Amino acid sequence: MKKIIISTIAVSALLFTVSCNTDFDTDVKDIPVTKGDADFSKYISLGNSLTSGYRDGALYSSGQNESYPSMIAAQMKLAGGGDFKQPLMPNDIGGFNNLPGFPGKLTLQVVNGSLAPVPSGAAAALDVLSGGGTYNNMGVPGAKSFHLVAPGYGSQAGLATGTANPYFVRFASSATTSVLADAMTQKATFFSLWIGNNDVLSYATNGGTNSQTVGGVTTYSIATVQSGNTNPTTYKSNDISDPALVAGSIKAVLDGLKSVGTTKGVIANIPSVTSVPFFTTVPYNPLTPELLGSNLTTLNTSLYGPLKQALTAFGAGDRINLLSATGPNPVLIKDVALTDLSAQLTAALTPSLGLPTATAFGQIFGQARQATADDYILLTTSSVIGSTAPMVPSPVNIYGISYPLQNQHVLTKTEAGYVKTATNAYNASIKGLADSYGLAFVDANAKMLELNSQSGIVFDGVKYTATFVRGGAFSLDGVHLTGRGYGVVANEFIKSINAKYKSTLPQVDPNKYSGVKFP
Repeated sequence: MKKIIISTIAVSALLFTVSCNTDFDTDVKDIPVTKGDADFSKYISLGNSLTSGYRDGALYSSGQNESYPSMIAAQMKLAGGGDFKQPLMPNDIGGFNNLPGFPGKLTLQVVNGSLAPVPSGAAAALDVLSGGGTYNNMGVPGAKSFHLVAPGYGSQAGLATGTANPYFVRFASSATTSVLADAMTQKATFFSLWIGNNDVLSYATNGGTNSQTVGGVTTYSIATVQSGNTNPTTYKSNDISDPALVAGSIKAVLDGLKSVGTTKGVIANIPSVTSVPFFTTVPYNPLTPELLGSNLTTLNTSLYGPLKQALTAFGAGDRINLLSATGPNPVLIKDVALTDLSAQLTAALTPSLGLPTATAFGQIFGQARQATADDYILLTTSSVIGSTAPMVPSPVNIYGISYPLQNQHVLTKTEAGYVKTATNAYNASIKGLADSYGLAFVDANAKMLELNSQSGIVFDGVKYTATFVRGGAFSLDGVHLTGRGYGVVANEFIKSINAKYKSTLPQVDPNKYSGVKFP
């Protein structure tokens, strides 16, 4: 059976315009530009990949030049703002060819007759810039909230132990400094802060798992939802951060900036990560009768029927239903939150399937069920569905069809609930900190939900939505924005700044920036 590959990307996706006359929301472009109660002469931005201009799965120079802070800085310059220096990558491809796991940017290419995102080879080795500690854009891809206050996060020696980040190594002032410390030395007059997204995002994009590669073999373990643990040195890479740690880290950043006189700024909350294309593009039920073909009847007779009968006897018949010959069918997944019925299923059904070992059936289907609309199939899983599971005997070795998609391929309803709970807690703290420190506040979560709605967001007749590629706002990695999408974000920051500080910074025109590039 062929893999399920995203095949709906058409050349018509180049055209994002719609017949609509909606204009800029509360724009001030016809009003004289003033700074109001703010001072934009020295602006710095702190955050993660969203702040840096990361897109298409990499950080590269043209993407950085379309970061939302650089757009804001250009508007601030009209009201007395100064230059805005960014730690630009040395090329327009990105990646580090001397570090594992840092490929170049994704590009659209024809794969098996369909357009699909394909990673480029990394263009250069990690470069360490001069002038550390003087960059206005301090967005660090991959940074979680507590990383901003962690000494040594820019130490090149720390890369081997996982305590440092190569993107901060590039522009840190020393091996012992922190992002906050370098920000404090600049004594900025205005700042923006958007952090906390990665404290839950890495858990979600990895299906609630942590991975480890040894000798070329990757194994996965369940990621932890940290509760009551505010010691980040005990965390694994994809654990959901404890809300108290996130709030404390953000407060530490605000206190550090305040201590050097940087008291005016804007802070944003965390978007609902499951509303981005990485989680909304691949349906939970992509197995059409046409795709399954003659295998549909065989699957029902030899697998789904016997499996449902056995599960019903064990009080779990709702996990599996027969495949439909008239409508779309859900993929088969492993849900680690389910009671493990491995032993029961092994005893009941192994002989009927002719598997080579007595435990094989139970190990495969003990926690299997069909996906529902409450589960999120990851964008990266699209190329896995329908492929052959390695080291698994036939006939139960086709991912998502006769072999369950594994935990790292799906964000289940239970796992999505953990993400939602953490996001709500983070956002409550961020809003409280914005109020207590007298800062402008951006409700990025509400804007993301608006972007994910059917009506989307319209600027000068161009409609933006969270639809993968065709929506115009999101880049090829399904998580980060295009230049146009960052323009939408920049305007939310500008509107909040104007409302809080009585400034009249004009909004940017997102339509002037770049979107997804087609071959």
